[in-house]
Amino acid sequence: MFNWFKSSKSEPVPEALLQWLQQWQLPESGAPLALILQTVNLNKNVLQVQLKLPLLSVTAALQQALTDAGFAYSVQIGYQSDANTVFKDIKHIVLVASGKGGVGKSTTAVNIATALALEGAKVGLLDADIYGPSIPTMLGLSGEKITSPDNKLMQPKFAHGVYLQSIGFLVDPLQASVWRGPMASQALLQLLNETTWPELDYLIVDMPPGTGDIQLTMAQKLPVTAAVVVTTPQDVALADAQKAISMFRQVNIPIAGLIENMSFYLCGHCGASDDIFGTEGGVLLAERYQVPVLGQLPLQKQIREQADLGIPVVLKEQPVAQIYRTISRQLILALHWQTSVQQASQPEIIITDD
Repeated sequence: MFNWFKSSKSEPVPEALLQWLQQWQLPESGAPLALILQTVNLNKNVLQVQLKLPLLSVTAALQQALTDAGFAYSVQIGYQSDANTVFKDIKHIVLVASGKGGVGKSTTAVNIATALALEGAKVGLLDADIYGPSIPTMLGLSGEKITSPDNKLMQPKFAHGVYLQSIGFLVDPLQASVWRGPMASQALLQLLNETTWPELDYLIVDMPPGTGDIQLTMAQKLPVTAAVVVTTPQDVALADAQKAISMFRQVNIPIAGLIENMSFYLCGHCGASDDIFGTEGGVLLAERYQVPVLGQLPLQKQIREQADLGIPVVLKEQPVAQIYRTISRQLILALHWQTSVQQASQPEIIITDD
């Protein structure tokens, strides 16, 4: 029954251990480990677990659960994706959008991308906010310029485990980009197509606010895997987030989930919380459109401070970092289930000699 777990080069894995692994559930999501398992090998009391998804942070939880269950093995977790590429050497393209500026979309995109890298994924980030490219600053790359060894293709920058491309590397940061929509859209496509992206599990695209030319260009000319919508709980932001959801549905882009940013204010001194921008607005919007809530983030000074310093807050030992990491894991699983459903629904074409 469990022969598909085994490798001919490894020691025999006890049947009781295989059954236990079959039943063990991932933290937070409760999904069975068996759904994302590639192989299990046993080598000198080291249990080598190969996953289909980059979820290396489950190592500690799996190790503790094994010990509690009476299995005296140390755990090593690896990752090998079996997903197909959708664009160049990129397996998933995820748009992070809001429909409105000022809701923390770019900060969220940076921290999600960095969190994905912490899970073991190969991650790229495209700063598609042509008119206000802020991500170079958030990744500590402000003032950097594009390099091109052959004067044709551009190399992305690399920081904190993330490959980054941004119009901010090409324009004077003190000058406004006074471009009409079609011109901005063409510049963005050129930036995407003429960058030598390495092999990536995820390309996160930080979209500009609104539902205009750039958004439609990205939606129609790229094989987008899914979109993530960022909002705050207040009515003004929710109205625009609703438009973003509607736009993605019109162009048949699945929505992987919604993130409610600035969900509450968390006092750094006393720990008290206050719903400055309203209560559960993003949650209610997600329920209305039947999309999952990937997470709720606080309004916290450290998030802004770390962004200004060029070191994403997800890299720090702070409670909010764990929220970002949980969001990233929820996103990984959501994209996996969505891709699995799409592949299962595709018709099988059989060619015969008749």
